[in-house]
Amino acid sequence: MLYKFKSKAAGDLIMLEPNGRRVLEVIGKAPGPKGIILAEEMPAAISALESAIEREEAEQQAVIEEAKAKGQVAPRFDSVSLRQRAVPFIDMLRRCEKAGKEIVWGV
Repeated sequence: MLYKFKSKAAGDLIMLEPNGRRVLEVIGKAPGPKGIILAEEMPAAISALESAIEREEAEQQAVIEEAKAKGQVAPRFDSVSLRQRAVPFIDMLRRCEKAGKEIVWGV
């Protein structure tokens, strides 16, 4: 399944199901087949995504530092981070918030 996020204020954004589901869960939306993010919900969504990105990066850095301290090889993480997945979505949220337009998916 794909998530296709659409808005009148930005180009369509397509995500694979696991990535789209994760982004929606982070912003507090049910990752169902259809949904909407209203313009007034976007500042909180942006903040939630930015916080999740910071948390993920801090956790990964802590794991790397712990491995180095123990003289072990630092672990490898997913090839594509939450930051890389979420930045286009954050950009879409900002554009839509500025224009006062909602984002929908599955319609």
